[in-house]
Amino acid sequence: MSSFDDDGFEHEHDFDEDGDDSVESRVWQLLLLINPGDEETALQQFADYREAAAEFDPDELLPIELIGRVIDWRSGFIVDAHDLRSLVQAINELASRWNLLVDWNGDPDDDEFFDDMDAAELFSIAYDRLAEFGYTLWAWETDGDSYAGWMTLTRDGEPLRELATALHINLRLGSEVS
Repeated sequence: MSSFDDDGFEHEHDFDEDGDDSVESRVWQLLLLINPGDEETALQQFADYREAAAEFDPDELLPIELIGRVIDWRSGFIVDAHDLRSLVQAINELASRWNLLVDWNGDPDDDEFFDDMDAAELFSIAYDRLAEFGYTLWAWETDGDSYAGWMTLTRDGEPLRELATALHINLRLGSEVS
């Protein structure tokens, strides 16, 4: 695959999309899936990932930690488990990339909206609403007291699961968050 640098010169990436089982290749494929139709953002995030990964011993590198950093609030999110407002904002931000609005069954700007809500219910509502438009909300397990996720086209579910498994990411559908 080739792209152009800042000076307009074409250059080749040093990974092979056909049959390359490297961590970098898998990360690249994952970034393409969570940035459907937005290869430019995927390329920027991949460059950021490679730069950050260069600082780690390859044997100690946990790809999801770096992926989470380079996609945060652009193609994914990591929010405190108790910050339901930020969770709604993050999901709304992701949905807005494709001009989608999530109907939350209430007004998240109203303080009382969150009184009887928890993160699992918010994930479930968003999952159902986004599915209506052909998108899937995913969550991945974090080490801390937080929730993390991203969106893909629904048709990309199986390749995403395969990549997540290969990258040791504990991934589940947004409707399965507990």
